[in-house]
Amino acid sequence: MFGDYSLGDLGSIFVMQGFAGLILFSVYVLMALGLAIIFGQMGVINMAHGEFMILGAYVTWMTSNFFQTYLPSLFSGYFFLAMILAFVASGALGMLVEWVLIRHLYKRPLDTLLATWGLSLMLQQAYRSVFGAREVGVELPQWMLGSLHVSDSIEVPINGVFVMCLTVLITVGVAYVMYKSRWGRQVRAVVQNRIMAGAVGINTEKVDRYTYGLGCGIAGVAGSAFTMIGSTGPTSGQLYIVDTFLVVVFGGAASLLGTIASAFSISQTQSTLEFFMSGSMAKVLTLLAVVGILMLRPQGLFALKVRK
Repeated sequence: MFGDYSLGDLGSIFVMQGFAGLILFSVYVLMALGLAIIFGQMGVINMAHGEFMILGAYVTWMTSNFFQTYLPSLFSGYFFLAMILAFVASGALGMLVEWVLIRHLYKRPLDTLLATWGLSLMLQQAYRSVFGAREVGVELPQWMLGSLHVSDSIEVPINGVFVMCLTVLITVGVAYVMYKSRWGRQVRAVVQNRIMAGAVGINTEKVDRYTYGLGCGIAGVAGSAFTMIGSTGPTSGQLYIVDTFLVVVFGGAASLLGTIASAFSISQTQSTLEFFMSGSMAKVLTLLAVVGILMLRPQGLFALKVRK
């Protein structure tokens, strides 16, 4: 016996905690992918990234209500359309923001921080005015409810499995776009040497706009996934923005592999520590560990070599 638990009970608890860490890992990855793309290429510190996520969550909520009211027979499949609409809405808003605001602030990272922080406050107030200050919840299809019984003492929620599968698909898709497509090669060329990329005919402004839109669109999909594990409110995005920046910095800016490794390390460490102590203390110790590692390796886990 270990305290009040047998070895079998401890094993089951650690498995459940590990799965909870995987769900948290999925949310971190979906949030950090878009932020890493934006910060890695353009050096823009997007403090409004959480609000783009919440826009995707609100789009999912509106789609759910629409199908419940007008198309109840198709309600079981609404979530797939909601994710597409969330990506389009958040991506389109991101491209508009880049054209109106961000393109005037390149090479001024502190100015982008202040500008996007102001944008986040504006979006929060806009959500509060349009959707109200109260948090809303999304009605999930019946097939997403319940748990899978792995053993007599281990159950995993079906919606958590769905979030993880969604994360894998999006990560593979982003990796393909960034490393195999023609547009991805243009993005990497701009990252490595913007002046030379422009000299060989790449429209760097267009690449920046589409990249910002892609990053914000992925945040919108993260918002759709977020509705399965939490309620949606005007300020819900702020709960994840600090952790998301930490994931990006710890993994190494512009490194897809670093983002995944960082999200996994932070989420599993935090989830495991929560078994032994309170959630707030687990987060503090996780942050201290990450800060300590960054002091020894400030470039992050995986640094991208950039030619000046």
